Amino acid sequence: MTTVARMIPHSRPSIEYSDIHAATEVLRSGRLAQGPLVERFERRLAADIGLAGGVAVNSGTSALEVALRVLDIGLGDEVILPSYVCAAPWLAVQRVGATARLVDIEPETYNIDPDAARRALNPTTRAIIVPHLFGLPADLTALEPLGVPLIEDCAQTLRALEQGRPVGSVGRLTVCSFYATKLLCTGEGGMVLSRDEALLDQARALREYDEGAALTPASTNVKMTDLQAAIGLAQLDRLPSSLERRLELARNYTAAVKGTDLRPPVVPAGRSHVYSRFVVRVSGLRHEPDALNDVMARFERSGLHCRKPVFRSLHRYLGLHGFPAADEAERTALSIPLYPGLNDDEVAQVLALLRGARA
Repeated sequence: MTTVARMIPHSRPSIEYSDIHAATEVLRSGRLAQGPLVERFERRLAADIGLAGGVAVNSGTSALEVALRVLDIGLGDEVILPSYVCAAPWLAVQRVGATARLVDIEPETYNIDPDAARRALNPTTRAIIVPHLFGLPADLTALEPLGVPLIEDCAQTLRALEQGRPVGSVGRLTVCSFYATKLLCTGEGGMVLSRDEALLDQARALREYDEGAALTPASTNVKMTDLQAAIGLAQLDRLPSSLERRLELARNYTAAVKGTDLRPPVVPAGRSHVYSRFVVRVSGLRHEPDALNDVMARFERSGLHCRKPVFRSLHRYLGLHGFPAADEAERTALSIPLYPGLNDDEVAQVLALLRGARA
């Protein structure tokens, strides 16, 4: 009799009793829309990063758009961002009417390459969007001196450190996403944060249009609900234990891939990793478009659902060339399931498969 391994999904929302209890209390209160819990969530997360305040919105993509509008970025302006990232930053730049200037990434970290960003600077550059990918901070120390406002995207990297500084505390503006599989999960949701109260006031004016002192043409309705904020607060309470579990799993995974065709994540000096994703490099792959797909298919047949961490680089959507590090990441980078909800049996199954991994 053949035993079929249980399929381990690539991602799974981390939902516990405290989340359910928090949501139930809001439902019982009768107040579901934006209210005091949203304000509390904003204050808590801003304090956690070390910023003056936050403005909660309905998604990370909305947070990016609001951040760009707060900086008065629009037609005729350029925004630098890495090509190896999800589509959200590029879409936000399009919606405000600006031009996205794509640059390559650091080969080992997957984060934006500061030298490539420097070369892309021109008189129309108004901001650099800095996604901190997979739990590892970008090189903020090298990006700061470029003299352009940084918009840090901390959707995957809350509580990570770069040269002793919390990620999100360096840029002019910071954005977060609370999508179902992020470090903090509210189903959907996002936030704009800053140390500048004037910028926060502008973000609030853009988030909603009711009862404003004047009509603001760019204002819309992208508010977060108290129902989402209640879950976010419960998740924030247990973020330390959640991150510790991720670190424990990452240490075990790193030991398991030693001697295999999988190279574990690189952590440069001065940066800490919180492992929102465990992204390995698959060495020895054939130079064929479907080579990585074949590896994923073998894992899936063994009960492990792995994914490409970025589905497709932005430059490939746009038919551009000259992004060798992003191309290599897209060809060889593989995300292995790692999240607090993995039970001991599932972890044992993952480790066994990693130990035998071959390209």
